[in-house]
Amino acid sequence: MAELLNPRPPAPDDAPRRPRLGVLGAGQLARMDQQAAIALDVDLRLLADGPSDAAVLAGAEALVGDHGDLEVLRAFASGVDVVTFEFEGVDNALLRTLQDEGHRLVPAPAAKLYAQDKLHQRRGLGRAGFPVPPFEHARTAVDVAEFAATHGWPVVLKAPRGGYDGRGVGVVRDAREAAAFLAPLPDGALVEPALSIQRELAVQVARTSDGATAAYPVVETVQHEAMLRELVAPAEIDDALAAEASDLAVRIVEHIGGTGLIAVELFLTPDGLQINELAMRPHNSGHYSIEGAVTSQFEQHVRAALDWPLGSTALVAPAAVTVNVVGPEDGSDPRERLPAALAVPGAHVHLYGKGARPGRKLGHVTALGPDVTTARATAWRAAEILEGTAT
Repeated sequence: MAELLNPRPPAPDDAPRRPRLGVLGAGQLARMDQQAAIALDVDLRLLADGPSDAAVLAGAEALVGDHGDLEVLRAFASGVDVVTFEFEGVDNALLRTLQDEGHRLVPAPAAKLYAQDKLHQRRGLGRAGFPVPPFEHARTAVDVAEFAATHGWPVVLKAPRGGYDGRGVGVVRDAREAAAFLAPLPDGALVEPALSIQRELAVQVARTSDGATAAYPVVETVQHEAMLRELVAPAEIDDALAAEASDLAVRIVEHIGGTGLIAVELFLTPDGLQINELAMRPHNSGHYSIEGAVTSQFEQHVRAALDWPLGSTALVAPAAVTVNVVGPEDGSDPRERLPAALAVPGAHVHLYGKGARPGRKLGHVTALGPDVTTARATAWRAAEILEGTAT
């Protein structure tokens, strides 16, 4: 019998029934989903790994169980109106079973697969005419070398499944490195050229089951060691390119039948926009929206999942910058320096309740400003205090 943590007391008999939204996962994204759900008086129930998950520590009601166990998933789905996600790693076959049994999933398994399987995403979007980089399915180092003979070394290898947000990706410079990357991947990898990337962009798109959509402003993300380190909203690109990126993102979401909140990550290259990854859930590239937009991505995800009217995506300031807070090399905990960071005027600090360790994403800081330079200085000042590199 799965354990229920933080059970909600029964509502009075005469109280109207509140919608119940289920989230598979209980990490920091679910923690921020919970904050949005509270404001809308929505009951949120999570499927958690255990009592130390970030959202559980914040008081969210959670069923503890294995998301790879169909019976656990059935029990969870039976207790909510809609099932949605905070991560990609749930077996798509199990999700299809839930859908076939009458449970509503946001997004549906067919759309979710575009975020779970990079080869499926590239093949499906490429066939539909969307801009994807050249790619092949490489099963051996010989396959990689043949691809490199056309496109040149180095090349990028990506695990088709299980990798996201930069994980499961490697740049290889010869067949020996390719063989080492492929060794733990019996089904091979996606191989692509090492693109000349001028900027990395992202667009959050919300969509309801009846096709209503709302796109957020295009943002620019800066990656460091396979982790988003900084994002700038709006991206400092011209209006025509911003419109092109936004239109592309909306068309992709409509084509795959995505619902809920979807992040479309793009590369800007000398040849134009190329699709990077899709995330079928709220995403780090949208965290600025908590303070920086009329409707946060988390509230928008709740609205879209329940087929409620979508909120305005307009920015509330000319610029917003978010900086992720990363665990310092000395292993110290940023919470020890929280009061000093809160003394930075205009800094909005979010900590995720996770144990500190070097290189781990522990929170973020967002700042708004009249321009990017001002907002960036504020966000970095507070983040550096939390990380112990400034006082």
